[in-house]
Amino acid sequence: MFLIVGLGNIGKRYINTRHNVGFEVVDNLANKFNLNWLPGKGDYYYSLGNYQEKSFVLIKPTTYMNNSGIATDHAINYFQVNLSDLLVICDDYNLPLGKIRLRPKGSDGGHNGLSSIIYHLMTEDFPRLRIGIGSDFEKGELSSFVLSCFNDDERVIINESIKKSSDAVLSFITEGIQKTMTLFN
Repeated sequence: MFLIVGLGNIGKRYINTRHNVGFEVVDNLANKFNLNWLPGKGDYYYSLGNYQEKSFVLIKPTTYMNNSGIATDHAINYFQVNLSDLLVICDDYNLPLGKIRLRPKGSDGGHNGLSSIIYHLMTEDFPRLRIGIGSDFEKGELSSFVLSCFNDDERVIINESIKKSSDAVLSFITEGIQKTMTLFN
């Protein structure tokens, strides 16, 4: 079983914001496979699917970004997933708009959602896919920036990135992190 965790903030106020690109990727996959979102036993919504005879579960934490580790930890234990079969998808203001980067492990890079997951799992050793959201903000304005929506030109780029990220998730499920990094980084 593979666990794919898209990070974001729950609620209408946060739809289409930069911080919610992780949610958008798992929503894209759920739509692609005609999956429904169900309330989880923990603080998340989930969808179960299969791709090329491999089972996966998509997760959207309902804990808000800064507490994503609570939901991720619960889902790992509930679905009995190995950390190597976990993929966390999040935004990254350190990457150019639309660029994606996969890594098998690493620090939180200043991302509070990843920080929470690292804290709750007590390790940095899990794969992650970061999506560049740009960095056009002034010092001290990061919070406002990540909670802002993409403009129309940026949305075109992000929509392509979401499709590419969805393809990368499917590659991760069938090929593993190393080959997927070679194909998509």
